[in-house]
Amino acid sequence: MQTSHFEFWPKLTKSITIPETSLYDNLKVSATRYPEHDAIYYYGKSITYRQLAKEVDFVAGYLQKELGVASGEKVLLFMQNSPQFVISYYAILRAGAVVVPINPMLKSNELEFYVNDCAIKNGIVGQELIRDVHPLLADTSLQNLVIASYSDYKGDDFEELPEEVTAQRIEFKEDNYYLWNDILKVGFQPEETNERADDLAVLPYTSGTTGLPKGCMHTNRTVQANTVGSYYWARSTTHSKSLMTLPLFHVTGMVHSMHMPIFGGSTMVIMTRWNRKTAQKLIREQQCTHWVTISTMLIDFLANPDLKAEDLTSLLGISGGGAAVPKAVGEKLFNLTGLEFAEGYGLSETIAQTHFNPPERPKMQCLGIPSFDVDSRIIDPTTQSEKGIGEIGEIVVNGPQVMVGYYNRPDENESSFIEIEGKPFFRTGDIGRFDEEGYFFIVDRVKRMINASGYNVWPTEIESNLYNHEAIEQACVVGIPDPRKGEDIKAFVILNENFEGQVTEEEIIEWSKQQMAAYKYPRVVEFRKEFPTTASGKILWRKLQEQEKDKVERLNT
Repeated sequence: MQTSHFEFWPKLTKSITIPETSLYDNLKVSATRYPEHDAIYYYGKSITYRQLAKEVDFVAGYLQKELGVASGEKVLLFMQNSPQFVISYYAILRAGAVVVPINPMLKSNELEFYVNDCAIKNGIVGQELIRDVHPLLADTSLQNLVIASYSDYKGDDFEELPEEVTAQRIEFKEDNYYLWNDILKVGFQPEETNERADDLAVLPYTSGTTGLPKGCMHTNRTVQANTVGSYYWARSTTHSKSLMTLPLFHVTGMVHSMHMPIFGGSTMVIMTRWNRKTAQKLIREQQCTHWVTISTMLIDFLANPDLKAEDLTSLLGISGGGAAVPKAVGEKLFNLTGLEFAEGYGLSETIAQTHFNPPERPKMQCLGIPSFDVDSRIIDPTTQSEKGIGEIGEIVVNGPQVMVGYYNRPDENESSFIEIEGKPFFRTGDIGRFDEEGYFFIVDRVKRMINASGYNVWPTEIESNLYNHEAIEQACVVGIPDPRKGEDIKAFVILNENFEGQVTEEEIIEWSKQQMAAYKYPRVVEFRKEFPTTASGKILWRKLQEQEKDKVERLNT
């Protein structure tokens, strides 16, 4: 284990003790300590910790007594960010069951895979998503649905609400539909289930970009490791307010925007859908102190021509991961707020972070240093030999937040872990390096490398260079088929509003020639209005690449 990063460790202990209690116990403690403190602010309406805990118990009791949810049972949570998502998540835990949080953008045929994989019988669903869930009641193990309307929790005077939040409650009549408000009226109290630290708590699925999605088995202990670690790293207090913009089904939003505030008894300021003007308003009016986001959201937020420095004075920290924040964007943020964006790194398999940038000494476009009790190495992906300072290889991690394995995937479990010095290390599939100070840097995904005329080209590096052009708001680089080179380099570009129609694709290519080595610069540039993205904001580069391959195949047939 290399320890050079300890020289730059914040004024904190380098190790933490993980609670032997469940995630639900975090809510129980905060509700006991701070019953009248605001737990949630949702579009003009606040919910105290007392109310939050009370409604969690009511829903948990109903799951147990009316729907027969048993300890260890997998329960579907298919909903957008909302108070009901938070309540449902903790209610499932309170009932002794396992949360299966699924991307609310999925359609019926996609959702069927997850229901079958976990043999799910019960689900909690946002009413706007019911059309995609209902067909599964006839063809899968799914039997019962609890249905929630977000409008039940909004205030009366908040302007510019998402349509999902303005939609009034629908009174469904089906026998196996159970309406949220009816459940609260019944007021069932839950039975005790005595959950332990090593019991399974949540099953987040990987995105499936390299094959079928895989459920990552996380216990109370693995989730607590990052919940507690992020709380200390963020210097949070009960009076902190976290702006929740990342989707809660995804591990980063789940840990940093929900579990961490609940652990500390602070306030979650919830957004159901991303809107940069609403984010500006909430930060200003609610005096948000912490914001964990992703580069695509931050880029859009800073592109708002109405954004003013005085709107952001309450912010004490802005951080995130998923993709590197371009240097030019980081500089724009610093000039506006005096805050440096603190990037982190992690995966669904590690329930968010394994690496953090020290708040007092972050490096741009850097994953940071290994988190509390994490041992991270760089290895040769083929030989598994360990690499040294500056050498490129696969990032592997050992730490208390690493999942216990993939659900129903014994072969994947065997190939995803290696043993080094008697310890199991998870193979991330990401290519990176570390510098002489122990800071880690991403190079790219193993699968994303472009081989152009024998040269290894990493799209992330090219994208970072493209962001230095004043006209470029977003960029995504992919390899495209080339009969002579094998692959060539194409850049998809979204222009800043002020430059639309003022710059051409050819001008971007000529500029790139002056900025990059001859084998690196993009030979093709295509302007787009938007990119396909995941619900967490990551650009779906593979989808763009597949579109290009389909074009070539059509031309050749």
